[in-house]
Amino acid sequence: MTLPRIVLVTALIAADAGCTTVKGWMHKVRSSDNTHEPAALIKITPAISVQRLWSRSTGKGERTLGLRQHPAIANGRVHVADSYGANVTALDLTTGRDIWKTNTKLRLTGGPGVGSGSVVVGSVNGDVVAFSADTGAERWRMKLSSEILSTPLIAGNTVIVRSGDGHVVAMDLADGKRLWAFERPLPTLSLRGNPSPMLGGNGLVYLGYEDGTLVALRVQDGVKVWDQVVAQAEGRSELDRMADIDGDVVVSPDGIFAASYKGKIAAFNPDNGSPMWEHSLVSYGGLARGGDTLYVSDAVGTVWALDHASGGALWKQDGLGYRWLSEPAVQEGYVVVGDLQGYLHWMRSDSGAIVAREKLGGRNDAIRGTPQVSADGILVAETTKGRLAAYRINK
Repeated sequence: MTLPRIVLVTALIAADAGCTTVKGWMHKVRSSDNTHEPAALIKITPAISVQRLWSRSTGKGERTLGLRQHPAIANGRVHVADSYGANVTALDLTTGRDIWKTNTKLRLTGGPGVGSGSVVVGSVNGDVVAFSADTGAERWRMKLSSEILSTPLIAGNTVIVRSGDGHVVAMDLADGKRLWAFERPLPTLSLRGNPSPMLGGNGLVYLGYEDGTLVALRVQDGVKVWDQVVAQAEGRSELDRMADIDGDVVVSPDGIFAASYKGKIAAFNPDNGSPMWEHSLVSYGGLARGGDTLYVSDAVGTVWALDHASGGALWKQDGLGYRWLSEPAVQEGYVVVGDLQGYLHWMRSDSGAIVAREKLGGRNDAIRGTPQVSADGILVAETTKGRLAAYRINK
């Protein structure tokens, strides 16, 4: 069976980095001899009650930038960065009402990072801007070498930002002063987007790269502790060699889990990077974890559940084929994905059966960013046109 390839309709040239990125979210993919349309939705009888708490517009959204922006939830608030509207907004999680809004006058790209009393965002021109989480007042802004496609990571008093040219920069959260930097060369061709830096409980930060490599750095000084290949970037052409780790990795004390577009999901020891297992599966997104199970959407729209200890498949849901699913989220024991037509789908975590469905986006208004779930079980999802809604599962 020939693996599907992303249609090379829109290529963005990053002149300063000398690399080409391909938007990883197209409505169609081309196999060896045909083009696949999104699967028609099969009517379901809801088995759970999903309540929409609120729904509203937060601006113009990311539109066709291919960023997979998603909100950030912290301390009873939802934080949103609006690409075309240039606003950063904090909303009340339970009502959706504005708490504060700040206009940056920038084309925002990376989603908001939140922590330690601050909100940090990035822009298409490499700006990094920090705000007070309480008031939205700007604290500082700095300039990096390329656009910020991922969410900044706040680790204590340090903010760590990955730019589109492969640079990783750590800054003092108080004033933006540069603390250290790390650089890794990038391949010529890659998917559009970067995974966010992810923090471990062992003082390490983990980053997935376009060449299929997972890297662990020390938060304290940026020293590389280990790197491991999730999937080899092999092939006769640049397209064949695409091996991006394009979605966020799952970080836990018992394993680091990452997915590559080249066709591998792998697990590694968090401290030394020693391989634990690998599973063959093509994914342009990342994984989610609930209990002892990992969940992932593959490149043809099948949702998989994998055992975290072995990588073995537990179930798959293939009724959402070619609907270009978001990375999964886990809400109150159910797996949730968004799709290219603005639908959210809830699945049983033990079987993959679809038990509820809600429409958020309108025509050509996809849910590309990963839905976010608060500590008390409220799920928030955002569409590419800036529509935001919150949902609770009624028990």
